[in-house]
Amino acid sequence: MTTHIPMPLIRIANAGKVHPFGDERTVHQAFPAGIPSAESDPFLICGSGIEHAEGGATRDGEVEKGFQIWLNVPASKKLDDPAYGTEPASSIPTVELADGVQARLLAGPFLDGRTGAFKAVQPVQMVDFELEPGSKLTYSIPSGFDTCMLYVYEGSGHVGGKPAGPNHVALFDATSDASRGFELSAGSSKVAAMLFAGKKLNEPIAWHGPIVMNTRREIQDAFDEIRGGRFPPKRVPWDYKDLSAFPKDKLPKV
Repeated sequence: MTTHIPMPLIRIANAGKVHPFGDERTVHQAFPAGIPSAESDPFLICGSGIEHAEGGATRDGEVEKGFQIWLNVPASKKLDDPAYGTEPASSIPTVELADGVQARLLAGPFLDGRTGAFKAVQPVQMVDFELEPGSKLTYSIPSGFDTCMLYVYEGSGHVGGKPAGPNHVALFDATSDASRGFELSAGSSKVAAMLFAGKKLNEPIAWHGPIVMNTRREIQDAFDEIRGGRFPPKRVPWDYKDLSAFPKDKLPKV
């Protein structure tokens, strides 16, 4: 079991499957996932707090690749009610930006007026880029954002003329038109990179394990709730840890 307060989670699976979620709200189905055959990618808004488990394991010979993306939210939204949902792959727009360059719009606004499938409290942009060998992308971060990072997770190429390989991160200031654009190019192999852009909250962060708040006092209050049996504050009216207690329509499907 894992306890989380309050950061939203988005899981993007590139290969393999997204395993079942079990939490104090309900238990959710496992969905096969991948590119381009994904059925659904889940999102989880932890809000005032959840306690959950993720079941399943990767089978022998099966490859599982993906991202767990955690987003910070303003202090005024940190204790909102938890929520869960999924987005089918068909709702995630895919755009051909240039010859050999494909982009999946995961969240936020895009150049042509379209928006990504996942909605966030705080304005963000998340784009999954795929470049075929020898292709090039010139991209500009939306003007409403002031910070950005590009994470190369497959292949080798160049970002702004500098070599970039797997696990390379490029940080951009993005506070002015002069600094918010970049060029990503692929060499002899395909390159895949994830873009994360947003607007800084400019709020303090207090972090202890899976709990992220704004002050140490709020962290202590959360642990007091856990120790006192008052956590999580929102839950389903049955014992989600006992399979026999589940309503028939809430039984996990795997």
